[in-house]
Order: sequence, then C-alpha cells, then structure tokens
Amino acid sequence: MLPMALQMFENRPAEPELSGETGTDPYVNAMGLLTVTVILVSLGLTMLYSASFVLSGINFFKKQLIWIIGGVLAGTAVFMTGYRRLSQYRGLFLLICWAMLVGALFFLPVNGARRWIRFPLPALGEVSIQPSELTKIALCLFVAGYCTDFARSFSSLKHWRGIVPLAFYVVVTGGLVWAGRDMGTCLLILATAGAVMVAAGLYLRYVFLGAAGVLAYFAAHVLSDPERLSRVVTISDPSKDGLGAGYQLYRSLMALGSGGWFGLGFGQGRLKIKYLPEQHTDFILAVVGEELGLAAIWLIILLYLLWGFFALRIALGAKTRLGMLLGLGLTVAIQLQATINLAVISGSIPTKGMPAPFISYGGSNIAASIIAVSLLLSIAKESACPGYSDNFFESIKNKFRKKS
Repeated sequence: MLPMALQMFENRPAEPELSGETGTDPYVNAMGLLTVTVILVSLGLTMLYSASFVLSGINFFKKQLIWIIGGVLAGTAVFMTGYRRLSQYRGLFLLICWAMLVGALFFLPVNGARRWIRFPLPALGEVSIQPSELTKIALCLFVAGYCTDFARSFSSLKHWRGIVPLAFYVVVTGGLVWAGRDMGTCLLILATAGAVMVAAGLYLRYVFLGAAGVLAYFAAHVLSDPERLSRVVTISDPSKDGLGAGYQLYRSLMALGSGGWFGLGFGQGRLKIKYLPEQHTDFILAVVGEELGLAAIWLIILLYLLWGFFALRIALGAKTRLGMLLGLGLTVAIQLQATINLAVISGSIPTKGMPAPFISYGGSNIAASIIAVSLLLSIAKESACPGYSDNFFESIKNKFRKKS
C-alpha cells in the first residue's frame, strides 16, 4: 500500500529555480536560525518557571516542555517531508484549519473569546489547542503555493486563477479567526498573507485597496465597542484608569520600570504574584524586565532580530519561488508577532492577546513556531541539497520493495 500511495508524488512538473544568491552557505543560515531558536526556547522555559511557579508550581513548565517535545517531533516530520511535498496538500491543510476554527466556536468562551478546542488526555488533564496558531502556518503555505502555481495570473482581477479567488481564501480564513474574537491574530495573518502576495508581485493598488478596507472595518469595530475603545484611550496614560481598562498595561509598565537596567534578580519579581494578569503568557516579557532588567529585554530584541536575519537569508537563498515566498511569509509572521508583543507590553499599541514567539506559555504557539522553523530549515536544506526529501522517500520505497 505504501509504495502505491507514494507513486502520487512521482513525475511532478519541475519548478523553475531561482538564483538563490545570498553570499553565505545555507547551512550557516540554518545553524544560525536553529541556535537562536534554541536560545529563545531555553530562555522562555526558564522565565516560565519563574513567572508561574508561585501560582501553580511546575504545572505550566511541565506542559510547555511536553508541547515543545511534541513540536520538535512534528517539526522533524515536516523537515523530512520537505516544504515542496507539503505544499501539494496546502488546500487540505487549510480546510482542516477552517474546520478547527469553526469547531472552536462551539466550546465555552474564555474571557469572551472562543479560540480554543479543549479535550482531556491521560496524565495531562485538559489540553487546549488554539487553531489560529496552526492557521498562520497553513495560510502561509497556501498563499505561497497559489502565487507560485499561478504566477502569471494571480495578480489578474478577472482570471479564474487570479486575485479574487485568492482573496476569498484569505478573507474567509481571517473571518473565521475573527469570529473567535481574536482580533490580533486576524490582523497578523492578513498582514502576513499580504506580505507574501506583495513579494510575489501583486499590484500595489490592490494592496492599498485591501489594507484600507481592512483598517476601516477594524476602526469602525473599535469605535463601536466601548471595551476596545477604552484600551486605545488608556495607552497615553494607563494610570488614569489603573484599576479598570488600563490595569494590565499599568502593571506591565510598573514591572518594566521597577526592574531598572539589570532587574531585581531571577525569581524575585513581585508584580507576577497576583498583580500582573497573564504574566506567564502574553506579558511574560514584563516579568523578564522586572527580574532581569532592561538589558535582558534588549538581548531578547537582539535575538529576535538575529532570528529574522537568518530566516530572511534562508528565504532569499531559496532555489525555488515557492521556498522564497514561504520563507518570507514565515519570517514576517514570527517577526510581526514578536514586534506586536513587545509593543503591547511597552504600551505602544492597545493591549491584545499576542504571545511572544518561543518564550510565552502556550502549547499551540510554541508548536506552531517550531514547525515554522522546521519549514525554514527545509528550505535551507533544499537550497544546499536539491531533492533531499525525494531521496529520503525513495529510500523508504526501496526498503519496502526489498521486504515485499
């Protein structure tokens, strides 16, 4: 059965190669990306232990570690399969994500949001999956594949493989994420999809038109929602409503300010003890600032910039259009998410649920981030060793043939 199933991968049309000139060995970029990722994940586990131990012991630390292991296993499978092979099933992946996003709407809301699918697992208790995190990866893969397969027509307004069908898929995806009251992730995936389309050569007039429509819609929604509007108003001075809409931001700024340059010491943070909401998830960097100081925040920013540097070089060094567009999309998604989280904890933009990549607690977020890294490593490997995944599956087929 397996050899027959694998025949569907044979005789694929060859994708045009790009120059892939970045001036460095793909292995150097891959090792740099992997090293920075390991440092960020290790730092995240360390700070998660400090941020959550007082309230729940090692419970969050243990769950995060299990999700990391699961993410590494899934990422290994992704890397071995290869991004080109996975792209053939991009439509199926997106449909599965749509089904999960719809399914999440039927679960009980948490803080008014329906973003999670919850189910029990032995020895782990209740496990939550946030479909929107996986949707970011699936949409990047879908848009990159669409813009690659229909490179000559995807910018056309009238062609049946043009911008209208692609916009439909993107808008439906964003709408389903929005239906779960996840405004931040909705804007993130729309911006990421837009960046991929721009890199693929989409006419800028369509970009400006789409961006204007999205921003107008969200502006109208914020103005009509007193709760969201209060978050915008309190940015200038959260202390004026320190017990209301500005509570979370006010406590975050207090944590960052009390830490000074070098912090109060690991584990010595005070605001994480019942005073800073979401101290182990969206606001974990505020705990970093309080305990390790502003120097640690700048170090994390540097690590994120290094991550983006290596990821971008992998994307620009890709030998295929698909690899370049996918790599750019994944880079934008992670970098934009990190930027939004840093902007939120510092009061630069309104408070919204957006975890810090590789650092914040959240199983779906850390697993999706690791899978994104695996896809980037797959692009780098393909640049250094074209067809590596095909050779891997060919060796599996040969082993099965010998046994039969």
